[in-house]
Amino acid sequence: MPNEKNVKFYIRRYDPLKDKEPYLRSYDVPVSKGMVVLDALHYIRENLDPSLAWRYSCRMGVCGSCGMLINGSPTLACNTQIFDISETELTIAPLPNFRIIKDLVPELSPMFEKHREILPFVVREESELDDPEGEFYQTPEQLEEFLQFTFCIKCGCCMAACPTLATDPNYLGPQPLAQAHRYNKDTRDGGRKARNQITGSNDGAFKCHYAGECSRVCPKGVDPAKAIQIMKRQLVFDFLKISKSQKPCEKLKGPGKGEKKDIPPAPTYTVQE
Repeated sequence: MPNEKNVKFYIRRYDPLKDKEPYLRSYDVPVSKGMVVLDALHYIRENLDPSLAWRYSCRMGVCGSCGMLINGSPTLACNTQIFDISETELTIAPLPNFRIIKDLVPELSPMFEKHREILPFVVREESELDDPEGEFYQTPEQLEEFLQFTFCIKCGCCMAACPTLATDPNYLGPQPLAQAHRYNKDTRDGGRKARNQITGSNDGAFKCHYAGECSRVCPKGVDPAKAIQIMKRQLVFDFLKISKSQKPCEKLKGPGKGEKKDIPPAPTYTVQE
């Protein structure tokens, strides 16, 4: 394989301010070994077309900003080696199942709104905030029950790959459901009953047809399909009232018991203005 080779990039372009519909535009990019798709997009914008728009931030597969459709598969541009896919041409489009803001920039707000619906935090009784009983102790075995599902970076790739969401935008989708499962399995949490009202609704877990595409494309190995199938079983058990109660975290009694601590003040400036 040569050290550098011209690769043709077909990029789906769309500017709602002037375009009636999306179209493909091609760019020839000199690619060397080790370049990722994000590098090629930067080359295009810096040398060929400054109007090209996409979203990115960390460049290292952590923030989830650069999710896009690369040769038909939702993935992260910063993690995708060009020569691993093709040495001749690539087709890049925005993530499907989302409204397009411009070019490769999807509107992810619907996913984030659904994510908020499922109470994505550890739910505890409000009385504990005023009278803490101690620090939670979670065993490695308890952590292992949900650790895999904590790696979600909200890139939207699973939502883009979901065939159910493609035909029914009201479906919660794999990202929110996987995160609901993550908190349901957390032994510090007490919000499963409230989440069941959402995940067990008509637009919840039982709309999943178990295509498994969400797990196939997830860049962090979260496996939303697995989470949803476990959730379906748990929802049935809860409905039939045959669920085994989840063993809660042990609370370590310490010097902080019964004390409510306010947020500490910000440190003073150490640099003179």
